[in-house]
Formats: sequence, C-alpha cells, structure tokens
Amino acid sequence: MTDDVLSIDETRELRKLLELEKIRKKRLLFSQLMDSGDLDGLVALYAEDATGDWAHAGTWSGRDAILGKIAVLAGKPTYNWLHMTTNLWIELTTSTVALSRCYFHNLSTEFNPRMSPTVWLGIYEEDWVKIDGDWKIKHQRIHYLWPKREVSEDFPRKMPTSGGG
Repeated sequence: MTDDVLSIDETRELRKLLELEKIRKKRLLFSQLMDSGDLDGLVALYAEDATGDWAHAGTWSGRDAILGKIAVLAGKPTYNWLHMTTNLWIELTTSTVALSRCYFHNLSTEFNPRMSPTVWLGIYEEDWVKIDGDWKIKHQRIHYLWPKREVSEDFPRKMPTSGGG
C-alpha cells in the first residue's frame, strides 16, 4: 500500500466530512438568503413537511407556513439586518439524519447612533434530513438569549458527540 491510497477508514471519514460540509454550506446559505431577501431560495432549504418553533415569532408546519412567517419578518429592504451565525456544531446521527446547533447574532443596518445595532442574540437548533441526496431542514428551533430570554424547557437539547471521528 502506498501513501497516496486511502484506507477504508480514511475513505469513510472523508465521506462523513463531505456530508458535514454539505450541511455547513446550507447553514451558511440560510443567512445569505435571509439577509438578501431571497425568500424562495430560503424556503427551498426546508423539507416540504418541515416544522419549527421560533419562540415569539410562533410555530409553523410546512413550507407555505414558513414562507408566510418569513415574509412578515423580512418585510424590509434587503440587508436591513445581518444574520451572523457562528460556532456551528453538526453531528450525523445516521447517513440521512443530522443535528446542528449554532449561535446567531442579528445586527440592524439602520443607522441610529443612539441605539445598539444588536437586535438579537440566540441559538438555532436544527434537525436535518437527506432527501434525494440533498440535505434539508426538517425541524428548526430558535432560542432567543438577548434582549429577552425565550428558550424551550429542554434547552439546550442534548447533542450526540462523535468524539471527532
């Protein structure tokens, strides 16, 4: 065996990393689509039967309901806010199911020197499902931590840990 041939374990790990990267790309795309006002693109990130709990913004079920909620929330000029997500943690639980958690920090781009640009600080928790080779958000929960704390009873949910491998 030469050094340029991958072992079976290395091939498995690379496949896992590819799946994690596909989810990571979708998670980053979420913020870009939200902030740019591409609501159709944003809604396409969700499974047809997706569900969610967005604390004060309510609960929803299905893409049409998602579009309705987002259209109300996003009814401002594009890039009126910046949806920054960090500390993304993704765990594959099966070959077609994953869980993720990330922090979000929303900033308003409306200039007002008397106000902080920070609108919200919080955490997204998402269940992902792979449908026809494409990762989709199956369930999304938003926990708001600031300025008003609005979290579910089971916050933070237990995340599996793969131990890095």
